[in-house]
Amino acid sequence: MSNCWRSRRGTVFSCGFEPGLFSCFGVLLLTTHVLYGEANTNTSVVVQKDAQFDITYLDTVTSENQTIYAFNHTVSKNKTEGVRVSVELLSERPNGPVLFVVRQKQAVLSFQVPLILRGLYQRKYQYTQVGRTLCQPPTLALSEMQFFYVDVSTLSTSGVHYQLRVSRVESFTLQTDKKFTFNATPSQPQFFKYVFPDGEDTVIVKVNSQKNFPCSVMSIQDIQCPVYDLDNNVAFIGMYQTMTKTGAITVQRKDFPSNSFYVVVVVKTEDEACGGPLKFYSLLPDELLDAGNRSKTLDVVVSPAINSNVYIMGVLFCLGIFLSFYILTFLVACIENKRCAHGCCADNGSTMSSEPVTDSMASAETNDGYMERPLDVVGRCRQESLSSVEEDDYDTLADIDSDKNIVRTKKYLCVSDLARKDKRVLNKKYQIYFWNIATIAVFYALPVIQLVITYQTVVNVTGNQDICYYNFLCAHPLGALSSFNNILSNLGYVMLGLLFLLIVLQRDILHNRALMRNDTPALECGIPKHFGLFYAMGTALMMEGLLSACYHVCPNYTNFQFDTSFMYMIAGLCMLKLYQKRHPDINASAYSAYACLAAVIFFSVLGVVFGKGNTAFWVVFSVIHIVATMLLSTQLYYVGRWRLDSGILRRILYVIYTDCIRQCSGPMYIDRMVLLVMGNIVNWSLAAYGLIKRPNDFASYLLAIAICNLLLYFAFYIIMKLRSGERVLFLALVCILFTAVVWGFALFFFFQGLSTWQKTPAESREHNRDCILLSFFDDHDIWHFLSSIAMFGSFLVLLTMDDDLDTIQREKIYVF
Repeated sequence: MSNCWRSRRGTVFSCGFEPGLFSCFGVLLLTTHVLYGEANTNTSVVVQKDAQFDITYLDTVTSENQTIYAFNHTVSKNKTEGVRVSVELLSERPNGPVLFVVRQKQAVLSFQVPLILRGLYQRKYQYTQVGRTLCQPPTLALSEMQFFYVDVSTLSTSGVHYQLRVSRVESFTLQTDKKFTFNATPSQPQFFKYVFPDGEDTVIVKVNSQKNFPCSVMSIQDIQCPVYDLDNNVAFIGMYQTMTKTGAITVQRKDFPSNSFYVVVVVKTEDEACGGPLKFYSLLPDELLDAGNRSKTLDVVVSPAINSNVYIMGVLFCLGIFLSFYILTFLVACIENKRCAHGCCADNGSTMSSEPVTDSMASAETNDGYMERPLDVVGRCRQESLSSVEEDDYDTLADIDSDKNIVRTKKYLCVSDLARKDKRVLNKKYQIYFWNIATIAVFYALPVIQLVITYQTVVNVTGNQDICYYNFLCAHPLGALSSFNNILSNLGYVMLGLLFLLIVLQRDILHNRALMRNDTPALECGIPKHFGLFYAMGTALMMEGLLSACYHVCPNYTNFQFDTSFMYMIAGLCMLKLYQKRHPDINASAYSAYACLAAVIFFSVLGVVFGKGNTAFWVVFSVIHIVATMLLSTQLYYVGRWRLDSGILRRILYVIYTDCIRQCSGPMYIDRMVLLVMGNIVNWSLAAYGLIKRPNDFASYLLAIAICNLLLYFAFYIIMKLRSGERVLFLALVCILFTAVVWGFALFFFFQGLSTWQKTPAESREHNRDCILLSFFDDHDIWHFLSSIAMFGSFLVLLTMDDDLDTIQREKIYVF
């Protein structure tokens, strides 16, 4: 039996089942006045009804009558029961909205029907069906009866027909590893409760759907009222992320004092946040758009995450792999020292030192007017010839330019021809590579570290997990870091880079000792030993590990260049080192080399920011790419003996006329021409591909250009080395084969594509996969492992590939 009192003005001031339970409807009165203003002065009747769960109530509400539905249910401390209020407006075009206020013991929930939700550009959508789940604050009593009321009111003078149903939510409390399926719409969000079981400190909440759209949001919120479960407020609290088919959030017990949390799923009013098509609507401020059918079927499952033992195993595994390379290197060094102690090293090279490389090349040199000089004067270190070791002092002598033209324009060049400068001058020149890259590393890394710490702080404070593009199905947090495993797997770059520096240092020390002893092979034989570029390569590998780790703190669109900058450095340094082996006197200086690499990184940033779909950018870049390729080809073909000045075009036309048209003579340097023609074909093709396809990932496209050129030059070097009668020692051959195999496996895991910042965060999560190694590492972590090993092996190949020439006179080692 319901009770009701009315004032003289018709305003309800007391109503309820039990006198004293609610002395007045202050909340209802306040809400009504705030949303609708002062009620009209006509008499308003308030009717209270006893109501039951799972019964549909069809009723009418006007400005003159209000209805209160009273419910009661038993609340238990050890069991949480979900309650859901579902409302549908049956009148097609009501004169005003209907206000529903749900009053609970410790919370009030209010909403209007039609429900108005805003989308992009303040577009408004209305929904006549609304469903809301009531929050369930914890109770201290073991069991108690609680009442709640649903108040229905409107200011519409005509009757508004509606339908009301209150029901219990099955599986409101989620169970570990038990999937629950449900439906949601923008006006009918869903949320569920999860309680951490004993002994479980971390869980992964996974929400999946069979179809991409409509776009959804999953959120993890603390147990409190109100629950933010609408599109316009779901981002106010907790952790959240947009999703199409897949969403996953790792949740730690330490972040929730109540040892429990809500899993909230909201369907968005529009799909632009998930990469859906952008529709164009009229933007009239009062226009209401049809929301259409935006129902989505989803399922949620909460699974235990890994425990501390798996973290320990992952760290030990990572350390064990790379420490084994230290042990293996130590064993190989011991074996080599033992072989050299027995005289094996000297015997290996002596067989080649007494015979020419090829008879045809030797006769060609004789025909070219080049007289073979005795070994005691060829390439000898001229320590007494200069009082100063500055390169400028040497190069400014009057007859140097003419001497260079005579020597370097021969048809067949030997290393002795391009190793004429003072060794101390060149050592200082190439040591600048190391010091410059060390300086660059410090000034580059410090702001990067500061920035990614800020990124991680923003993610942790705001809870917005769309900022970072993780593989959320295999992202293991540690402390403030959201994906510790992706950071740990970069340890290999640092450890193997340091190991390479130690190997180079050991070789440098042994070579300096040999020079101090005036050993003839060290002074006059083999490829001239300059270790500055090797030190720079090892430093770059270590920095690649550090910056890749920084990038994986919060991988996204704005900081991808952190992960690629030193990749460009490594590719460029490897090409310079490969060229330096046979051209030590004319290799680029550190200043010009790093200036060119800086230009590459500059274009990388421009491409990431402006390259997507920008025709003008791609045209300019392709032109610069082709022109730079032609200029570099000219520099390599003429071994630096050409000038870039106002007469360059006239000289080019003259050469074309005399050599190609007038007498149609072939190129003088056949081998170099083959390399440069192949290089121009590859680079022109890459430029055309970029101009036509315009790949979204410009940074990777630019890196592909560098790697293709490096591989082309390396293949040319190996082929020419074998053609010249040289051989590859067993250790270098093992390094080449091992590195090639590891690179193959590494690229396989790289192209798995677990995430991509070229798409929206929701679309990126469609590529997420579970861990595949030790339940701790994913495919990209394995790429880190294998690529660091492959880069280390590539460096060893460059370091050891010409060891067979250590006892060969430099005048018998050919330049190519």
